[in-house]
Amino acid sequence: MSGEPIPGGADAVRRLRAAGHRLRFITNNTTRSRAQLADELRRLGVELEDEELQTTAAAAARALARKRVLALTMAAIVPDLEGIEFVGENADAVLLGGADETEETGRVFTYMNLARAFQELEGGAELYCLHKNRWWQTARGPLLDAGAFVAGLEYAAGVEATVLGKPSPAYFEAALESIDAEPTLAWMVGDDVETDVVGAQRFGMRTVLVRTGKFRPDAVEDSGTMPDAIISSIAQLPDWLEQAH
Repeated sequence: MSGEPIPGGADAVRRLRAAGHRLRFITNNTTRSRAQLADELRRLGVELEDEELQTTAAAAARALARKRVLALTMAAIVPDLEGIEFVGENADAVLLGGADETEETGRVFTYMNLARAFQELEGGAELYCLHKNRWWQTARGPLLDAGAFVAGLEYAAGVEATVLGKPSPAYFEAALESIDAEPTLAWMVGDDVETDVVGAQRFGMRTVLVRTGKFRPDAVEDSGTMPDAIISSIAQLPDWLEQAH
């Protein structure tokens, strides 16, 4: 959530609500709590309740409840990880969060912390990640994300991480359950072909790719996956839905 709001985005959300659409905002952001993210969206003019925002930290809290966890995450999301026992050794699981633009990223993903995580994995701990994004879009351009660290631990320890956020099918399933919706009757709208489009299509959802944020024209061709529609901006979504259906 770096940069400026999408022109017309907040109005599009209002129009979708007025048309009777049930909405869920699902994010892979791992640097701020759900309450902080919801407040930021409201400051941008988007009308939503905290409960409408689905975060990876909440998914981790469910998946790792009552487990001993070595967590390499940003401090801001710790309150959303309720029910997890945080430890420095003898962990049941290792959890990696995402990166941000502050110096905290450098403190979280140090060599010593990653080496500690590797030792826990060698000792039998399971590897979980809030997401496995390779990069993310900021006002300064693309920045390296924590997926690189996840991949490094997978390679070193010979394990495969359980991805808790997008494109995990369980993450989309939780969103649809919360609004009592069937996959084939739901639309996933996003700017990332890999996590938004591919992930949602694997779960049976229909998809719309927007040409903002992380959108890259060559990414669609490289993915081998075609969304149901590509539109310039979420601002166009209400009109597109009316015309298409």
